[in-house]
Amino acid sequence: MYLSYSPFWLQWFYPTLTWHKSREENIIFLTFDDGPIPVVTPFVLNTLKKFQAKATFFCIGENIDKYPEVFSDVIKAGHAVGNHTYNHLKGWNTKDNDYLDNIQKCTLHTGIRLFRPPYGRITKSQIKALKIQNPQIEIIMWDVLSGDFDQSITAEKCIDNVLKNVKNGSIIVFHDSLKAFDRLEKSLPVILEKLSNQGFSFKKL
Repeated sequence: MYLSYSPFWLQWFYPTLTWHKSREENIIFLTFDDGPIPVVTPFVLNTLKKFQAKATFFCIGENIDKYPEVFSDVIKAGHAVGNHTYNHLKGWNTKDNDYLDNIQKCTLHTGIRLFRPPYGRITKSQIKALKIQNPQIEIIMWDVLSGDFDQSITAEKCIDNVLKNVKNGSIIVFHDSLKAFDRLEKSLPVILEKLSNQGFSFKKL
């Protein structure tokens, strides 16, 4: 069970995390989790290029080591990259020291300016420790979840999840993963076209 938006009470409970950006301008922040992956990440890069869109890729360190050329293409295309841990760890199930060490291992590739916890699962003690260890860090969550990872839904449902919840300054989550590709391939171009026609632009974090 998950929501396609982040409810106000969750944002209130974790006030030091970034859930969205300024609501004043028609700017949207597209984010892609779990890459880089051959075929999928290049598809995303080509689709973004067609719409002159920039995005932020929250990368798994292990995938960067496996596919350095794909990661390099993300950088060359002018997109931002963020840290998504080295092994896609769930904070709720991981001891704080182990979690921080895994994040630190990923920083060798991505740096630490932007971090997104896998599954959106992170404890308050982990947040505090991260901010003490890395005062410059920004922990990025989202206010719109496409649901492309969910193999039980259609691409049309992903499109609906985004279009019914998006607003100025929204941070939208997609996944450049094999698991999500069936829905991402069909939904991303439609979403970009519809939001472009509504006057939105797409920037990196």
